[in-house]
Amino acid sequence: MTNMDDKYKALFTPWKIRDLEIKNRIVLCPMGGTSLFGWMEHTGNHFDKEAAKFFLERANNNVGLIITGIAPIKSTYMGQWLWQNKKMFDELKEFMDEIHKTGAKLFIQITAGMGRSWAIPTPLVMLHNAPVIRDIIKPIIDIPYQSASPSELPSRWSDKVTTRAMTVKEIEEIVDAFAKTAELCKAAGVDGVEVHAVHEGYLLDQFTLEYTNKRTDKYGGSFENRYRFATDIVKAIKEKCGEDYPVSLRYSVLSKVKDFCVGAVPGEEYTEIGRDMEESEKAAKYLQDAGYDMLNADNGTYDSWYWAHPPMYMPLNCNLDDVAHIKKFVDIPVVCAGRMEPDVGAKAIEEGLIDGMGVARQFLADSEWITKLIENRLEDIRPCICCHNACFNMAKYKGTANQQSIYDASHIARCALDPRVMQSDKYQLKPASKIKNIAVIGGGIGGMEAAIVSAKRGHKVTLYEKSDRLGGVFIAAAAPEFKEKDKMLIAWYEREIAKYPIEVKLNTEVAALEDLKADEIIVATGSVANKIPVPGAEKGIEAVDYLLGKQEVGENVVIVGGGLSGCEIAYELYLQGKKPVIVEMKNDLIVSDKICLANSSFLRDFFNANKVPVYLETGVKEIKDGSVVISGKDGKSEEIAADSVILSTGYKSAPAFAKKKNVHIIGDAKQVGNLRTVIWSAWDVCMKL
Repeated sequence: MTNMDDKYKALFTPWKIRDLEIKNRIVLCPMGGTSLFGWMEHTGNHFDKEAAKFFLERANNNVGLIITGIAPIKSTYMGQWLWQNKKMFDELKEFMDEIHKTGAKLFIQITAGMGRSWAIPTPLVMLHNAPVIRDIIKPIIDIPYQSASPSELPSRWSDKVTTRAMTVKEIEEIVDAFAKTAELCKAAGVDGVEVHAVHEGYLLDQFTLEYTNKRTDKYGGSFENRYRFATDIVKAIKEKCGEDYPVSLRYSVLSKVKDFCVGAVPGEEYTEIGRDMEESEKAAKYLQDAGYDMLNADNGTYDSWYWAHPPMYMPLNCNLDDVAHIKKFVDIPVVCAGRMEPDVGAKAIEEGLIDGMGVARQFLADSEWITKLIENRLEDIRPCICCHNACFNMAKYKGTANQQSIYDASHIARCALDPRVMQSDKYQLKPASKIKNIAVIGGGIGGMEAAIVSAKRGHKVTLYEKSDRLGGVFIAAAAPEFKEKDKMLIAWYEREIAKYPIEVKLNTEVAALEDLKADEIIVATGSVANKIPVPGAEKGIEAVDYLLGKQEVGENVVIVGGGLSGCEIAYELYLQGKKPVIVEMKNDLIVSDKICLANSSFLRDFFNANKVPVYLETGVKEIKDGSVVISGKDGKSEEIAADSVILSTGYKSAPAFAKKKNVHIIGDAKQVGNLRTVIWSAWDVCMKL
């Protein structure tokens, strides 16, 4: 540790949860999809070798405490209780022996369920509302059970679904199953369990919150009744496993909720309908006294999802102040998560504000980031950019349920930046059987990824870029003030490229493929902006030109197009003190099945809270000097003032050359997507060359 900057030293001090000593203060926080008992990719519970590989690699890279991703106490498919699969726990015991050789400790997180937050996919909504079919498929997937809640409630994901109230018998079965499962975990050598969760608006949290719990039995009404489900669980675990067996609780300090499906953005004045600080101070102490040995804490519910799953728009260390406040009311360790930065985390630990720094998705983007921190190689850490494109890409917009594909729903916790994460059987780097000369045309993210993967496999690579720097359209995407991690990613790629024998030719436009003398050619020339066929369109500023600073804008700015890029531009303009107006033809902002609700709901809530004018189901008829003429679905025209107009109406693929036997098209040049599709498509091609 001799090379490490002294400001990080507090992260590498030992601490205890009960009698369990942990070697450092860095906690790998639970992520859905990283369960050692499988997620939804099989029909029932099983020991998940892919998750085991994931955790072992990070344990070998100096993590202190690992908390696995949620394991439903009763499997999503086939309805098997975790404790019923004894073979799974035998395999777990062998794995725990391997983990302990690294010096890391591991807790298994078990969930009581999701309640109204269960991200019901669009195909299952129809089945939920068709009783006959629903009953036929019940042995395979019991949809009403998956979303069962404290009371009848509106689903977070579909306005066509009302969740049913759980029965007392179901609650008691879950409490009993927690105790039986924890006992098996202890016997397998697992260091502790984490109860999921009085957190993020999941089932146990819904029981604690007045706005979601309307019960009149012993699990509703008073404070004690609302928290009874959560306290019953820890008491049952302690009875089976002993007082000294560590039990952590995933905990949201504040709900940050204004109404069903409406969160409160940072800095907003609002009336809390969930858990406010006064109740949280009382609840934290009450939960500790019931038997919980640690609070693994942040903020938010699925109604304010961006607090628990912060996109890049949220401040760094966004939950630290609230979590540090709640630590004053308990005597047990408190971990804080939410865009935590190591220097800030270390300082907070040194000052006694928190006990551990929780980190999740940075472990997806770079499994070795702690090792690199210790070795003072911070520039080598590939940054997580908080995109959620692969790790938690559950998308929703008006009129839909969860738009994620069933395949994606069963394979979360992957990474847009590294396709090997949680799918190492599919994405591997093997030395090339025959060394080839490979030309990559286009120096954007896709082109750089293709060049690096090809070079790692041993090929001779030349990278051609027509401009004077690498980065492509991602330079524009990374331009806004809140995209600091995107800028770091471009810099990371430039440094990575320099580590390999890749010949980079800037300011070089390829005219003919024959000139390249290459065995294989990869075309990564990206996309071009769509043009809108309206009078005065030439007066508009292309989104990329605005982001690159080629054209300045006035105070009143109309953004044509309310997709992700248009909304991010409007957000940036608002932060600059401008007055943006968004005009979108569809019925909601960010109508995409590729953008996580945590990201999209922040922008929707932000514009709503800050009264940014948004015209939905509205088209542009004409762009004039000083105004824009728009027309709504009723056909009526309206003229709105505009000092500037920014056009953000999407992109179309622009491959510089056509595909043929040795010419491969990747990324946006093949199909316009996002960073995940760009990077993964580079691997899809380069693994086979």
